[in-house]
Amino acid sequence: MKKILQYLFEHKTLPRDEAKQIMLSLAKGVYNDSELAAFITVYLMRTITIDELQGFREGLLELALPVPLAAYKPIDIVGTGGDGKNTFNISTLACFVAAGAGAKVAKHGNYGASSISGASNVMETLGYRFRNDAGQLERELAETGFTFLHAPLFHPALKAVAGIRRSLGFRTFFNMLGPLVNPARPAYQLVGVYSLEMARLYTYLLQQEELPFTIIHSLDGYDEVSLTNDTKVITAAGEQVLPAVALGKRTVLPADISGGGTVEEAARIFLRILKGEGTWAQNAVVLANAALSLHGSGVCASYTDAYDAAVESLESGRALQTFNKLISLQ
Repeated sequence: MKKILQYLFEHKTLPRDEAKQIMLSLAKGVYNDSELAAFITVYLMRTITIDELQGFREGLLELALPVPLAAYKPIDIVGTGGDGKNTFNISTLACFVAAGAGAKVAKHGNYGASSISGASNVMETLGYRFRNDAGQLERELAETGFTFLHAPLFHPALKAVAGIRRSLGFRTFFNMLGPLVNPARPAYQLVGVYSLEMARLYTYLLQQEELPFTIIHSLDGYDEVSLTNDTKVITAAGEQVLPAVALGKRTVLPADISGGGTVEEAARIFLRILKGEGTWAQNAVVLANAALSLHGSGVCASYTDAYDAAVESLESGRALQTFNKLISLQ
C-alpha cells in the first residue's frame, strides 16, 4: 500500500485494472486500518476518475455473493448518500410505495456512514433481519414484492471498511459505489446523486449496462427528489430539469424533510409516513421519488399515472401491508 499511496500522492490516477486489484486485496484484508484510512482520504482531496470507479466496482462485483432474482426484473431506488442533508429515509419509503403499486423491489442498502440513519439502520430497528440466503430473499420478493440486501453481507470489501467509514463520519468514494453494486443486478434503478459531477460519472457507467435507469439530483444538493428545488433528471434518452411542482405538486422546505437526530426518531418518522400519518410535505417527497421509479421502470406508462399509482399505494395502505408482510416473514 505504501507504493500505491506514494503514487497517488504524486497526483496520479489508477488504471482500471489496478483499481480492481486494490479492491480485491482490500476485501481479503491485505491492508491495515491506517493504510485504508489514508487511501480513502486521497479521494476526499480529489475527484475519482471513471477508470478508478469502474475498477473498484468490478472488484466489488467479482467477489459479491450473487442473488439470482433476475426473473423478477427487480428495481431499486437508491441514493449515494453523503449529501449532508440528514433527510428521513426517503428512498427506502419510496421502495415500499413502489412495491405496493406493483413493482418488484430489491433494495440494496447499508448503515449510515455520513448520515444518522441509513437504510439498514431503519430496517433493522423496525424488525428486519439481514440475511444473504438467496432462498429467503426470493421468498420475500415473491410474497411481498420487496426484499432488502444489507450490503456488507454480500460484499467482503464493504464489510472490511465499515468501521473506518463510521469512524470518518463523512462521504467517501464508497458512497459512490453503493448504487452500482447491487448484487441482485436490478433491471432498473432510480439513482440519486449528490453532485452534477457525480451525475455525469453515473450516466457514463450506467449507459454501459444497456438497462433503463434514471439519475436524479436536486439542484440544491440533495441526492433525491427533495422538492426543495428543481431536479436534474437524466435517463438514457437525455436530461432535463424539472421543477418541484411538476414532480410533487408543490415545493417544500428543508426543515419539512428532516430525518431527526437519532436512528429511533428516524424509524418513528418512517412508520408514521408508511401508516399514512406523514405531513403533506413528507408524503409529497416520497410519492415523487416512487413515481419516477414506477414511470422509469415501465410499470406505469406516464408520470401522471405513476404518481396516481404511488398515491393509491400509500393512501390505500398497500405500501404498509407490504412492509408488515415482510416483517412477518422474519
